Amino acid sequence: MKYVIIGTGAAGITAAKEIRKLEEKAKITMISADEHVHSRCMLHKYLSHERTAEELSFVEEDFFEKNRIGEVHGQIEAIDTVDRVVDTKEGESICYDKLLISTGANSFIPPVGDLRKAKNVFGLRHLKDAQAIDKMSENAEKILIIGSGLVGLDAAYGLIERGKQVTVVEMAEQILPVQLDAHGAEAYQELFEQAGVKFYLGCRADGAVCEEDGMIRTVTLDTGRKLSCDLIIVAAGVRPAVEFLDQSGIETDRGIKVNAKMETNVPDVYAAGDVTGLSGIWPNAMKQGQTAARNMCGVLTEYTDTFAVKNTINFFGLVTLCLGKIKAEAEDEVFTEEDRNGYRRLILRNGIVQGILLQGDISHSGIWQYIIKNRIEIGFLKEKIFQITFADFYETAERGKYVWKTDKSRQKADKTLDAMT
Repeated sequence: MKYVIIGTGAAGITAAKEIRKLEEKAKITMISADEHVHSRCMLHKYLSHERTAEELSFVEEDFFEKNRIGEVHGQIEAIDTVDRVVDTKEGESICYDKLLISTGANSFIPPVGDLRKAKNVFGLRHLKDAQAIDKMSENAEKILIIGSGLVGLDAAYGLIERGKQVTVVEMAEQILPVQLDAHGAEAYQELFEQAGVKFYLGCRADGAVCEEDGMIRTVTLDTGRKLSCDLIIVAAGVRPAVEFLDQSGIETDRGIKVNAKMETNVPDVYAAGDVTGLSGIWPNAMKQGQTAARNMCGVLTEYTDTFAVKNTINFFGLVTLCLGKIKAEAEDEVFTEEDRNGYRRLILRNGIVQGILLQGDISHSGIWQYIIKNRIEIGFLKEKIFQITFADFYETAERGKYVWKTDKSRQKADKTLDAMT
């Protein structure tokens, strides 16, 4: 059996490991446009010169040899799903029996002025992006970053480590608008500003013109303000990397459409990771890759872990963990608490936790992952919501066995709590 995997990110590497575990004699080939396997979560450490390209790898140095996996370096030209062939732009053709597409996503450069054609404008999604930024930044002092999500702030963090002047433009009224509420974001903004970063919030890039040498040196905001720059990093979102699928017959809806087994509409073709448009966080991509691999090998498995939103943020030693939804809706109840250990914010709807933000002390995050993932009703514990422990849900039965509390025992607990208050 010939297995071909396009992409060497979290989903692709996990799939390759799983296939090798299930099928000792299978032929596995991985195709990648990147020279090195790398964690995109660590690209900012390459920008700060904390790590080399080789040190960004999340696999052993002999991973391919040890697992008997063939490597092909190249960009995908097309996939022929009739003859089951993958063609690269470098002229190679790789035949497959089962195919996994895990090409990830690419940076989205908005059609603002000359941003898409300038020589000094980059996204930050792949190692080649970080390498291009690193090379140009040697002679660049003023760095303009468009977007203040995790990628944008990672870039800012890496570049201020090298003494660069960094300016960040964000359309929202706060930084990290997808990941945090305004209060949680303010703590990070203060830390970045103390390190010299300038922020322009609630505005967007509106104009950018290339000079004769193909470089943009001034960006105009929609407020009329002009910002000078030597290098521009755009961190304004991503798009699934599906541009090579036009004639393949594989259905897409922005990302590749898959079912619970990670199958596409084409027999023996699977997809996993960011290219599907599903949750883009690392653990979920790994789970999708594993699910696809097991089904490719004939082991029926469904991807059920749709607990999609989980972000860990750590800048300047301040750690934040976000679980579930962070933005409240009209029918939600919002609980907040702040003390010397940190800041906490929880969203509750009909007694079910929709999401929680823990900033500072995240040592008790385990119980919240369990509660959110399993949709456990906690409305009866509102009075002590940030002091919840597993003891609130278990009781001791005969012979010291821990069992889930019954409705009857829970009602008793409610009455006890009422008496105390």
